[in-house]
Amino acid sequence: MDNVNIESVILFQIEKASKTAKQYSQREFDRLELGITVDQWVLLKIIEEAGTLSQKELAEKSMRDPASITRTLDILNKKGLVSRESIPDNRRQYKVLLTQAGSYFVKNNMELITKHRKQSINGFKKEELENLRNYLIRIQENLK
Repeated sequence: MDNVNIESVILFQIEKASKTAKQYSQREFDRLELGITVDQWVLLKIIEEAGTLSQKELAEKSMRDPASITRTLDILNKKGLVSRESIPDNRRQYKVLLTQAGSYFVKNNMELITKHRKQSINGFKKEELENLRNYLIRIQENLK
């Protein structure tokens, strides 16, 4: 098993698929001049689904480090898509929420995201997708 070709390693293929998907989406975002990155989109969507959450919760849900979250939120705040509000009795954390413009941006672009998601699973049967989802969850559980 020591001399296995990297292309045959499942974790390498998962990483490669993830990067390919991100590159595809970013090309489309750029072509349509959305003015955000895929990473920024992911944060907007997490916030939209949660309604409001702390920066720490956002970092945990997005699996990104807190410093990266802070930088990205600064950018999204300057674009008018998110706002941060103080949490009473906690000077170190803020709750994050979408602005009205941020909510509109997410809703207005969901059709594009849905199209990307459909493209990524083109040709798969429902049962295959369910199996794939379960396998990926099992891999995640194995590595906790």
